[in-house]
Amino acid sequence: MSLLSSTEIASSTVPKHSDVLQQGKAVITVEIEALQALHNRLNATFEQAIGLLEATHGRIIVTGMGKSGHIGKKIAATLASTGSPAYFLHPAEGRHGDLGQVTPTDVVIAISNSGETEELLGLLPTLKQLGVPMVALTARNDSTLAKFATVVLDISVPQEACPLGLAPTSSTTVTLALGDALAVVLQQRKGFAKEDFALFHPAGSLGKRLLLKVADLMTSGEKMPLLTPDVPFLQALITISEKQLGLAIVVKPETGELLGVLTDGDVRRVFQRVAPETLHQRTVGELMGQQLPKTVVPDALASEALAVMEQFKITALVVQATPNAPPIGVVHLHDLLKSGL
Repeated sequence: MSLLSSTEIASSTVPKHSDVLQQGKAVITVEIEALQALHNRLNATFEQAIGLLEATHGRIIVTGMGKSGHIGKKIAATLASTGSPAYFLHPAEGRHGDLGQVTPTDVVIAISNSGETEELLGLLPTLKQLGVPMVALTARNDSTLAKFATVVLDISVPQEACPLGLAPTSSTTVTLALGDALAVVLQQRKGFAKEDFALFHPAGSLGKRLLLKVADLMTSGEKMPLLTPDVPFLQALITISEKQLGLAIVVKPETGELLGVLTDGDVRRVFQRVAPETLHQRTVGELMGQQLPKTVVPDALASEALAVMEQFKITALVVQATPNAPPIGVVHLHDLLKSGL
């Protein structure tokens, strides 16, 4: 009897690369087939469920146990973030006092593949007594859960992707997809726009692009590098250095009207074309840029200001309340980038 070496034993227990890919694709194929089956059987009961959820004057309460509970938490989160107030209720906690959160104005989405989950069934008498309508997501239309429900949505699958047929795989995928369908259709029917989405996601990049204004980021007040055209050029260099914005804003002394800016680039060009020994005799008005700078209003979105800077390859914009009003601030590229835009 020959003995295998450790290398031969290891190689014999590790699946071949082609086998791994084939097995992975097989799992996805099974789940695709389950989703296609869900797609094909979606019917008027889905419309009834949407009508029930849309009509509620309270919140949508999602509940489920185990893997169904994990999916339920995601469905509740998706509903809440797309304009349908919702939260997840753990069935076991519900039986120990958390049912007190439920009111007759609410609607429940209850998830159970078998429709016979003990913890979930324990909620049903109280929900019925409160008169709370229920959308059941279950694979068995003859289950106890289905009998209590106002509307039943079928989450049955041809087979689980788990080769043992035990671990919820295809069934949880189908349930999640059906929850997404409910949330997105409700979102569309409510006219929930990207501005509304941003309001609920202020920390996200979309929220910042749609909510953050120039006024939130601009430098203003005493921190503004304001000069009048009669200020000596060398004094302007000190102001630009101290304010650390890469420019000085030049205004009329009498009215504060914007005349122009003196930027770091202008300063470099001055040193290239003007004799150094004469600089102490020159003023800001003589040496500043001749074109009016790009401006922006304080209520403009910060993302719009960033787009202007990128278009014209500049690093700052002067902020004015109206086109001819005195400057009230400066918004710098560094501040926009630090904000996460």
